[in-house]
Amino acid sequence: MIGIRHRLTALRKNRDSYYKVEEVVRIYEDLVQQVHLLQKTRESEKNTDDNFSNRLDYVLDDCFQLISLFYMALGKNHEIPATYVQLVTIKQNLDLFSESAVYTQEDLYPFKERLEEISNIIKSNGYNQEEIYRPELDLVRRKLRQNLKSLEMLEDSIKVISDELNPIFTRLVTIRRQLMAITAACNGKAIENKEAAVEAKEYQRELLEIDEIRENNKFYDSDGTPAKGQAVVVGLLELCFDMVHDLLAEGEAVSDNMKPLYGRLLEIKQQLEKLFLTRRWALRETDLWSFQVQLQEIDGMRSNGQFLNEFGEPLPGQTQGVLNFLLHKCYSILYKLMSSSEPIAESLLPIHNQLRTLRRCLVEIKKYGGPLSAREIYPYQMKLFSIDSLRVDGKFLDDDGNIPEGQGIIMSLLSECYDLMHELISNEVEE
Repeated sequence: MIGIRHRLTALRKNRDSYYKVEEVVRIYEDLVQQVHLLQKTRESEKNTDDNFSNRLDYVLDDCFQLISLFYMALGKNHEIPATYVQLVTIKQNLDLFSESAVYTQEDLYPFKERLEEISNIIKSNGYNQEEIYRPELDLVRRKLRQNLKSLEMLEDSIKVISDELNPIFTRLVTIRRQLMAITAACNGKAIENKEAAVEAKEYQRELLEIDEIRENNKFYDSDGTPAKGQAVVVGLLELCFDMVHDLLAEGEAVSDNMKPLYGRLLEIKQQLEKLFLTRRWALRETDLWSFQVQLQEIDGMRSNGQFLNEFGEPLPGQTQGVLNFLLHKCYSILYKLMSSSEPIAESLLPIHNQLRTLRRCLVEIKKYGGPLSAREIYPYQMKLFSIDSLRVDGKFLDDDGNIPEGQGIIMSLLSECYDLMHELISNEVEE
């Protein structure tokens, strides 16, 4: 397994050429052979429980996450191997929701939707899997079960909140996130940042308005009965008041000895945000591996969801909040980058990006540019024809003459550009 991980890591670092399908598949087949042997060993030792793991599982997890990212880079997003790293990242996000206990049904919905999509991928591809791939299929199903169980527990814990109290709960979740964002951005020293202090005071005013809705320290439904989910909402309200107080008090949220970790998380977050903006041009899915490794390393510093000081004691609440907020933010952006990956091989991405840009130009011209003369339309026609001329027997090929994944998406974009061009030419003729 370690040897396979070394091969995958070496291949990931090679930026001289596009990944070759046969090379990735060859490593994948070697990996599932080892998983097959592992499963037989686990069965003989009666260690088949979903939660059983040892050192080998960590190496296995690394291998499958890397294989997943390679499959995504090849545009094979709808194949079972590509789902593994997404399942890992979803679980990381769900675990952080569970630790913070601050989330809404709307926060869970994207993960629930994606888990349903992955479940369908497994169902539709599972029946035709060769016997050698069965252990890997079992592994992915195990990850899916773990995610669905976590999701169900999270949904159950907020179902106790009454419908009338739910809007207040949702608003408090939003306020808490905004306060955490302010704290993380200025390290808790809002008093030295005029804009941050004004924003914190505005949230404080809103919290007081919510607090005034209570009677005898309780929220009531319209029928006069105490609203269900009191403990959750009141606890969150008090947490928000504490956060505002800490923000408007003197002093930093993160002590000097934790500044390196704070700075590292901020840097990772900024890099991921930058990558999210430029992903269509700069993202190679396997590049996400380095972020995943860094975040898992930082995550591993925690004990029961808490960061510890040098004496093994939990850090102060505000420090915990800032570091956990940044960690969750990084995992959230990482998941968004994975879920936004399109099923297009990286060798086709330059063509895909050119067609997207061309389509955007043609749409803008159609909306605001008015009729164009033949001379003005000519450069767009030439660009479209030059892209179309790259096809061989109706297909776009890579440097080795293979047919990469994503042909359908590319052809749809090409057809759309031709339709837009035809409309613009027709309008010019009518004029």
